[in-house]
Amino acid sequence: MTESPAKNLSPSATAWRAWLQEMGPRLLLFARQQTRSSEDAEDIFQDALVKLVGKLQSGEFTGGQEAWMPYLYTTLRRLAIDLGRKDDRRRRREDLVTTDEVGISGDRFDPWFDSDSSDDESRELIEAGLKELPDKFSEVIVMKIWGERTFAQIGEALDISPNTAASRYRYGLEALKKKLGGARRKGDLSI
Repeated sequence: MTESPAKNLSPSATAWRAWLQEMGPRLLLFARQQTRSSEDAEDIFQDALVKLVGKLQSGEFTGGQEAWMPYLYTTLRRLAIDLGRKDDRRRRREDLVTTDEVGISGDRFDPWFDSDSSDDESRELIEAGLKELPDKFSEVIVMKIWGERTFAQIGEALDISPNTAASRYRYGLEALKKKLGGARRKGDLSI
């Protein structure tokens, strides 16, 4: 009599669940920063995890558990780019077919940072500031601060040198500080 597949996987499934519980929010935050909606972020997050598990099960993945995060950051970034291109092509096709102006709703607030904090205003200001930054700066800031990655890990994930990652981080923080300067002077932001 053979054991059920779920019982065979329980120790590794438990380890996977613990790892995902710890690292998942960081990866989802990065996915949200890379995509246009929370739903898209969740979709690419799931797709990236499926790709990782597929590579692990087939034995194609090189490196241990410490290589999962760089792989997932890179995969999330690539999936977000592909999704954005696909959505743009679809919108162009729809615009050609329809004569009506169909606006894309930008009114709905979709927070990047899930927080029970009462300081939603500060979160909104920081998110808006990050969204206004060029992607090359905001993605490094998110990976460094909320993803707790080193510049070497960020460089590997984004295919840039650690020094470039560090300078993008520094320039991005300076730009973010300038963007948020007005809010800080008015007392709306306490950072």
